[in-house]
Amino acid sequence: MRSLKLADSAVQAWLAVLRGWSLRGNEIVRTFAFPDFVAALRFVNAIAEAAEAADHHPDIDIRYNKVTLALTTHDSGGLTEKDFALAAQADTLAT
Repeated sequence: MRSLKLADSAVQAWLAVLRGWSLRGNEIVRTFAFPDFVAALRFVNAIAEAAEAADHHPDIDIRYNKVTLALTTHDSGGLTEKDFALAAQADTLAT
């Protein structure tokens, strides 16, 4: 089932709740920093499992101890509840 694209006001409300995430075009983005490369990879593996379970996959950029996630729902043409749900899960997994 296709997710509905959120209105700009809903996107802004979510961004007010999820600290550290920012809007970049049609996606939300956050960079997480970890003590070292191995910890960053553990986070990426945890995100991979969560994304697979949700059938919603972020773009992931790994730079030594920093991991940047970018989320959007391509088939809906922008941000949906799925993006913010996975963002919240990423925040939890990062701690």
